[in-house]
Amino acid sequence: MLVKKLLRNFVETFFMGARKLFDYAIITLKGMAMGAADVVPGVSGGTIAFISGIYEELIDSINNVKPSLLSVWKKEGFKAFWNKLNGNFLIALFIGIFISVLSLAKLLSYLLENKPVLLWSFFFGLVLASIFLVGKEIKKWSAATVIMLLLGAAVAYYITELPPNENVDSLPYLFLSGALAICAMILPGISGAFILVLLGSYKTILDAVHERDIKMIVTVGLGAIVGLLSFARLLKWMFKNYRNTTLAILTGFILGSLNKIWPWKKVLETRVFDDKVIVIDDQNVLPGAFEGEPQVLLAIILAVLGFSLIFTLERLASKK
Repeated sequence: MLVKKLLRNFVETFFMGARKLFDYAIITLKGMAMGAADVVPGVSGGTIAFISGIYEELIDSINNVKPSLLSVWKKEGFKAFWNKLNGNFLIALFIGIFISVLSLAKLLSYLLENKPVLLWSFFFGLVLASIFLVGKEIKKWSAATVIMLLLGAAVAYYITELPPNENVDSLPYLFLSGALAICAMILPGISGAFILVLLGSYKTILDAVHERDIKMIVTVGLGAIVGLLSFARLLKWMFKNYRNTTLAILTGFILGSLNKIWPWKKVLETRVFDDKVIVIDDQNVLPGAFEGEPQVLLAIILAVLGFSLIFTLERLASKK
């Protein structure tokens, strides 16, 4: 009886809200885009959330997850609890993220290994465009906002220059990795997947997803939940009290992260791990230095496509 009642209340809440089923389908697609970005070490799902117009709602919704919600459920019922949680939005978004991570992890791993220049080119154009989009949200420029933008860019650039650690697979370390990576994932510009590379957990977690290793996936997931609930509160406070400064820092993060996702790189140092060559150090080079011209042309086309896609989506959102 209790299960039927909960299911009925959920269905009524989902279909009778201000948003329609089509709106939640769009949110799920945005979640899939975030998931696809988060799988790539260098692109942030937070950037996708920002340019798709759901970033602040995501932060606010995550902040709604707290113990007092249980008292709302007890006193006012499931519908009030679900509305307070903004559950429809969260479940639609995270369904999209999980679908994307589970279905695209193998494809993106293949592209990263076999077509890295083309994949990075598309994301480079996408992230470059997002700098203008996020920066446009800063309503008042001052010396402080400029300084914070430059500071954010410097911090992000420094992070991208750090050498990755060797692969680590202990459960406590994976829990910590999940907590730190999720903080980066909801920050535009800082890639959660790249943080996992730096921590030496990226390959372990990606393999765990491929092999459906439930123990490792649950451990990382629990770490992510702890990190997400903690860091989202800080972000909400910053947006509420220092909105322009926060946006300047986020814009700087995105700007500094471009160093990591520049498509053309010269490998300086590698290491063999589990019969697989891992890049330890590389250097950005000009297009064509190590690739054939046909691929350079295709890469430029993909970069332009990624750049144009952001402004097309922004224009469509503005019309709506």
